[in-house]
Amino acid sequence: MSVARLPDRLVGHQRRFEKRFAEYFDGLGSVLDVPAFSRFTPECLQLLRELSMRGGKRMRVVLLYEAARLVTEEPVEGLDAAALSVELLQTHGLVHDDLIDDSATRRGGPTTYYAYRERYPAHPRAALGLTVLAGDLALALSLRVLLDAGLPAGVRQAMVEVQTRAAADTFVGQIVDLERDFAASAPDVEVLHDVADRKTARYSVLAPMRLGLLAAGVEPGAHEDELRRYARLTGICGQMRDDWLDLFGDEAAMGKPTGGDLREGRRSYAVTRLLAAVTGSERATVEAALGDRSCAPDTVAEIRAIGERHGVDALMEDDMRRHAEQARQVAEGWRGRWRAEAVDFFARVPRWSVERTG
Repeated sequence: MSVARLPDRLVGHQRRFEKRFAEYFDGLGSVLDVPAFSRFTPECLQLLRELSMRGGKRMRVVLLYEAARLVTEEPVEGLDAAALSVELLQTHGLVHDDLIDDSATRRGGPTTYYAYRERYPAHPRAALGLTVLAGDLALALSLRVLLDAGLPAGVRQAMVEVQTRAAADTFVGQIVDLERDFAASAPDVEVLHDVADRKTARYSVLAPMRLGLLAAGVEPGAHEDELRRYARLTGICGQMRDDWLDLFGDEAAMGKPTGGDLREGRRSYAVTRLLAAVTGSERATVEAALGDRSCAPDTVAEIRAIGERHGVDALMEDDMRRHAEQARQVAEGWRGRWRAEAVDFFARVPRWSVERTG
């Protein structure tokens, strides 16, 4: 399977999961113990459903199913519950991320926070509180769906531990991500790598792989070091790509404007590399834009041109490809132990992640 064909592989997993996710939300009202008088709880569940079902590549779900296929091509009980858990944890993250960033839109629709602000304009504190609680509910549901799964108690417990650890790692990653941008100087690359690992890789790559292996009857702890290394490298090159796209990407392909990291004052991979490359008036231009939420598109375009002139875009692409190659080599080491077709998939994922345009 070529890198170019990798997205086609996602479609089957995505379609199957989308149907299962919709069924889950359809039945959620009868599962939760909601007071009959409550109007806000059904509203909260509807907002979570709208956000959860509104697009997304479902790459975590794909990694989960493909991790089980490393072991067997037969149907594996528990994968659907694990997939729901993974995406509900993602929903939790989206709700809170959008609140932290004060984002108005997500995936072509209003964020949960802005939906509440629109519904209750006279009650801003209630809108804020309801948003936090919506995210918290998504987190609780991500664990409950595992506890309610028809799996042996030991497997359920192990899966809950995976997700609990992934959530905690992500929260720490979010904290140090904010802390990174408070520093007087730009962070070094190891700090950026650590933030990417904790904030993204552990819950987006490592946890789905652990869950898939657990469902297939394999104890992931026996392969912990190589799974962690693969996840970290894949997460790093994926985060680099996100940061690259935010400055050098095609707005039409991404469906959103570039320059978000500049406007928010984030010391991303691209911004950090850019600051290290420029001096004098060019540096002054970048520093003036950093944290300016009203930064005009023309200024972002000027800064993009500065970055291209100094080869920042090309240097970042080289870094991405190097990390993707290292991740591929980790996956290649699984040959002979696990099924070749699934190993092929994991060997190609890092390269695909750095070639995407959105």
